[in-house]
Amino acid sequence: MGQQTIALLHGRVDEDAPEDEKDVLVQVRTVRGALHLLGYTTEDVELTLDLSEAAARLRSMQPVLAFNLAETIEGKGSLIHLAPSLLSSMGIPYTGSPAEAVLLTSNKVLAKKVLAAGGLDTPLWMSAGAALRSAPPFPPPFIVKSIWEHASIGMEDSAVASSEDELEAEIRRRSAREGTEHLFVERYVEGREFNLALLGGQADVDVPRTLPPAEILFEGFPKGKPRFVGYRAKWVEGSFEYGRTPRSFDFPRTDAALLAALEGLSVTCWRLFGLRGYARVDFRVDAEGRPWVLEVNTNPCLSPDAGFMAAAGNAGLSPEDVVRCIVNECHGLRTDFADANVKKEPETWAPR
Repeated sequence: MGQQTIALLHGRVDEDAPEDEKDVLVQVRTVRGALHLLGYTTEDVELTLDLSEAAARLRSMQPVLAFNLAETIEGKGSLIHLAPSLLSSMGIPYTGSPAEAVLLTSNKVLAKKVLAAGGLDTPLWMSAGAALRSAPPFPPPFIVKSIWEHASIGMEDSAVASSEDELEAEIRRRSAREGTEHLFVERYVEGREFNLALLGGQADVDVPRTLPPAEILFEGFPKGKPRFVGYRAKWVEGSFEYGRTPRSFDFPRTDAALLAALEGLSVTCWRLFGLRGYARVDFRVDAEGRPWVLEVNTNPCLSPDAGFMAAAGNAGLSPEDVVRCIVNECHGLRTDFADANVKKEPETWAPR
């Protein structure tokens, strides 16, 4: 195969953007390097609300496909679905989940409605505005979350409220910046936290491959400090949370049934939302061992130190292997790179 060009589509990042937005540039470098090793050429395409600018660039490039790395557009996660929508309207094959799945999963309340309708356990919730008017129909503790924004934006310790008074104070604090209509209240599930990464594009396999499950550990958290992965844990190097929330892939055999259940639920989420390419499902497991689906993440972060690549590495996959699989499932496109080069691992993982 001669060299073909893949467009690397991502939101434009300003120089003074916060670290969570700048991370997409790390992903671009990672994917670009992998694609070059696979024999492709690449060109970056920045996306803003002037969609015609990106469309004109794409028309002039005529790429074989677009690698969709858009996480925000002009800093807004609520616009993430515009990237696959633009590509679909232009008839350009693109990596990752289709526009409909991106929209449904990026709006956390819509996602929870789909999960509940599909019979999957997700923590009870209500809108922040409704919570200001009347008490939630579920007991505390509560957690206040953004409907659209990811990367744990706005998630500080105060996001977890142990009473209705604390809940009202947190909603009003967050509303000053985000707006009440962009927030919701969820029942806070105390317990263990797990991430399950899924990878498509396997030869002759109709279901995604489940990568080794990871548990987020909360090491040395003092009594009373909420045990969740907030903004500081993800982005503020040197903070207490950043250094005390490692992920672990080591489990005792007693967790075998739980891990198998999490894998099965993740595949169910993949099918329920019509996902494609790669995804990550986040869970909390309560004291009774019951899993609750927190979020379904389409096109999760591909930075080398992020959870998806960590799970892939634990499975023996290189970034090139991951990118090859993602490209392979891009609207049925198959590269002519030898599938034998992809390490063959079991479709499911069992604890040691």
